Amino acid sequence: MTEVRPPAAAPALLWEREKEIAAVERAIDSLGADRASSGSVLVVRGEAGFGKTALLTETRRIAEARGCTVWSARGGETLRSVPFNVVRQLLQPALLSLMPEEAREYLGDWYDIAGPALGIADPGERQADPQGVTDGLVAAVRRLARRDWPLVLLVDDAHWADQETLRWLAAFAERLDDLSVLVVVARRPGEAAGESARLLDAIAASGRPAAELSALTPEATAGLTRATLGDHADAPFCREVWAVTGGNPYETVELLAKVQDSELEPTEGAAAELRELNRSARGGGLVARLEELGIDATRFAWAAAILGTDISVSLVAKLATLGPEEATRCAALLQDARILTQPDPARPEATTGELEFVHPLIATAVYNSIPDALRTAMHGIAAQVVTDDGLGAAAASRHLLQVHPDDDEELVEQLREAAREHLLVGAPDAARRCLERALLEPPPSEVHAQVLFELGCATLLTAPAKTIGHLQTALAMPGLDGSARVDAVFRLSQALLHNDQLEEAVRTVEAEAARHEEGPARLRLQAVQYMWEGIHAGEAGSPGRSERLAELAATCTGRDNSERALLMLRGFDAMARGESAEEVAELCDRSLVNGRLAPGLGWTDTEWGLELLLMLANAYAFTDRLDRAEALYTEALRTYESAGWSGGHLALAHTYVGVGHRRRGRLREAETSLRESLRLAERIGRGLPLYWSAICNLVDVLLARGHTDEAWAIAEQYGFAPPYPSTIVLPDPRSVRGRLLLAVGRTKDAINELEAAEKAAAVRGHHNPVLVPWAVDLARALVVEDPVRAAQLASDVRRNAERLGTDTAIGEALRCAAYLETGQRAVRLAAQAVAYLEASPCQYEHAAARVEYGILARSVAELNRGLSLARSCGADGLVNQAREVLETGRGLR
Repeated sequence: MTEVRPPAAAPALLWEREKEIAAVERAIDSLGADRASSGSVLVVRGEAGFGKTALLTETRRIAEARGCTVWSARGGETLRSVPFNVVRQLLQPALLSLMPEEAREYLGDWYDIAGPALGIADPGERQADPQGVTDGLVAAVRRLARRDWPLVLLVDDAHWADQETLRWLAAFAERLDDLSVLVVVARRPGEAAGESARLLDAIAASGRPAAELSALTPEATAGLTRATLGDHADAPFCREVWAVTGGNPYETVELLAKVQDSELEPTEGAAAELRELNRSARGGGLVARLEELGIDATRFAWAAAILGTDISVSLVAKLATLGPEEATRCAALLQDARILTQPDPARPEATTGELEFVHPLIATAVYNSIPDALRTAMHGIAAQVVTDDGLGAAAASRHLLQVHPDDDEELVEQLREAAREHLLVGAPDAARRCLERALLEPPPSEVHAQVLFELGCATLLTAPAKTIGHLQTALAMPGLDGSARVDAVFRLSQALLHNDQLEEAVRTVEAEAARHEEGPARLRLQAVQYMWEGIHAGEAGSPGRSERLAELAATCTGRDNSERALLMLRGFDAMARGESAEEVAELCDRSLVNGRLAPGLGWTDTEWGLELLLMLANAYAFTDRLDRAEALYTEALRTYESAGWSGGHLALAHTYVGVGHRRRGRLREAETSLRESLRLAERIGRGLPLYWSAICNLVDVLLARGHTDEAWAIAEQYGFAPPYPSTIVLPDPRSVRGRLLLAVGRTKDAINELEAAEKAAAVRGHHNPVLVPWAVDLARALVVEDPVRAAQLASDVRRNAERLGTDTAIGEALRCAAYLETGQRAVRLAAQAVAYLEASPCQYEHAAARVEYGILARSVAELNRGLSLARSCGADGLVNQAREVLETGRGLR
């Protein structure tokens, strides 16, 4: 047998780790080669005791020797419920080294968004958007990384990291292509579950192949044994060391230390005693060893395990009810017994306390050895100690979560306050845990419903199905009255909407409205009912809905937000039905205050939601009032960006900014906005209405640009096909897909799709030919197969366009009519279409009409005008069409 020996002076826990160390060195050398080099992720996986921490310590030494900046952090088994715990360890030292104004300058607009999560800024008054906070943390590290290049981030025990940190780390790992940062993550396999496991897998998937640590071979164990005990350790003794420890490096080192302490001779005759020595270093043996140190030392160790982090003698003394001198003596005993140790100064994240456990395995064994009743009592005392130190309810909550339920009203209030603090920094999962625990206490009857309501609000976006149950239970209990009850019903209807139960949302609000007498509460509920009915794409609209809405809105002057909401809803309904654009604009204008959204009806106000404001903006957009529509779209985008809302709200804002660009004919800008919207929507999940909005509009824009193959590829990749969502998508997705099928030559399928669009529009009473343009494309598709029906469709489009009264609608109707005609009649109709569309704000349609008129009139001048407009719009298909005709020159004049 050839004995394995490591390089000289290698730490004991790095035996047989040459391959992993070489991988680290290559990654660091690549990082430091060029400031423009891309970053990378290296995941180190290994069972407990396999030397992950030692490898990260060696990584720090190598990196610092090569001039790198190193930030490090570590997860904790009892700290997984503490949001942003690990990312705070990583970033706080760097940020706290800056003056406050410097930190604000480095983080820029993200300071107020990410600062509270990092503990360097006070939270605002509004609930933070979790995705926005994640994006803010990504931006913060990216900016700091450029200052501290080359930068290495070390995350130890990532299987115990909080979900908020893992969510940030997964997002950051995806953004390393243009950032020279090395991220090294150490974790145990199989330790994490659920969302944490998914995030850890995503982190690993974004990086280099994982370094898998294995147990020591018998040869390496023999080499380590002789390096520790002397060359006289014989082969049978070395083999027994390996057999007892299974090649676990940490257990091997601890066992050899025990051998030294016991002065055992490393020979075959003493090998039988190794198993008993090994048992004393772990599990029950460790507990027995701890008890041998005395009850005070045991209580000290227990208190340290309860704290888990920031272990100071004075704090442990408070928790263990020990005097200062006795606590100091116990700390020394536990250090001599290799249970506690002083933090390694090479790891800055560990220097916030005076002590730490020698190894997480020991911390786990000590924590699990505490009798259950005593453990929960000590957590209760720890919560009080944290609170008395002024650290706040959120900091105490990890201990409060472990306390047994006991009808404690004060504990319920502490947990509610902790939940509020968690929500303000963007940690809804932590808030949910606090409120779920508060319900177990249970709360007093007079606040029970309120706690359920708060829990429902905390889980609205992350778990709508659970939110529905919480809010339905809350509404069935006493305790929610007046405006609080109306708020709860609105939240319940939102949750039903997010859970694709729109019909149930409508019925819920309708039933609650029937319980109220005439007044502000009933009016608000009626407005919410009409809002959900207005965005429903199915056949659930109640008979006479539009008429009732029109009657109700006719009584509204806009004196409060409920009346303003009804005016917006009536304006949207009138727009979708194709009523007079002038009347639509007048209704929408009456819903504003001095031309602006009223207080309480802003984009981040939660009383109504963004759906209502998008209905207002879209009512303007599809009646040629693009200035007003674009002002609202842009305001939404800026508001969400400045507030750090990076989830569905921001995705929809980008979609409708893209819609504004599309209506204007700025097709390149529209495509850019919509691709960003789709990127954001993908992070939230496929199948949601916002996802459909992004895809539908992107396909529409690509078709307008003449990028048919790309439009088809996007549709195939993202599932732009039936079945369609239960909420309406603007413009009508069936019409857009029908146009796509025509563009790729699948005429029969296109006709079927457009006829389905016809049926759906008829059911909803939607006759705005710009919003639901199926008839124009269906007429073009039927021109050869069924010219009579095509002509009837063109006539219907013209009638609906004139009823709406916008230049765009009438111009598009005339383009359709010209397509069906021949000779001079076609030329005259095309000329009329140009005249209307020239006055329209929609320049792509104007460009298309110019090109078509130029071809029919055989006019070089008109074709050149159309070509110029098409170029400015980014309509490459029109550009190519006009060029081809101009280049052939046949019959042109």
